[in-house]
Amino acid sequence: MAAMTATRETVFRPATPADADALTAVERDTNLVALAHVFPGVPYPSADVRERWRRLLADPEVQVEVAGPSERLDVYLAWDDERLRHLGVRPGLWGRGLARRAVERATGVHRLWVLRDNARARGFYEHLGWTPTGREQQAEWPPYPVELEYGR
Repeated sequence: MAAMTATRETVFRPATPADADALTAVERDTNLVALAHVFPGVPYPSADVRERWRRLLADPEVQVEVAGPSERLDVYLAWDDERLRHLGVRPGLWGRGLARRAVERATGVHRLWVLRDNARARGFYEHLGWTPTGREQQAEWPPYPVELEYGR
């Protein structure tokens, strides 16, 4: 019941450096479910992801917001003036509108990168009107799968 209430009354707040561990944990939990087929058998790079969150949280050009209890976040997003950098929802809360609400907060963004093999995320963004630009790049983590740029 608590999860249902949390999703209806989701309150986003700016993330702080104290959230780096919780951000790492929720990103790990999300990716281990959503991207297991993209990174099969690859150990999750927790230390590297934590360090990336620390850098993002210290970057004045990047906004990072979270919702949910500080020890177990429900949703996170990070963006700058033009690009949605990160978005994730705890798997048990998928399909409840949290991702849509998060994307709506990232005002001004018009670009993002998504893994080519992440059909769920690509379908979500396309449903919101994002379209592939035709640009590709390799992801930052081994085995370096292909990412596609989307724009709106």
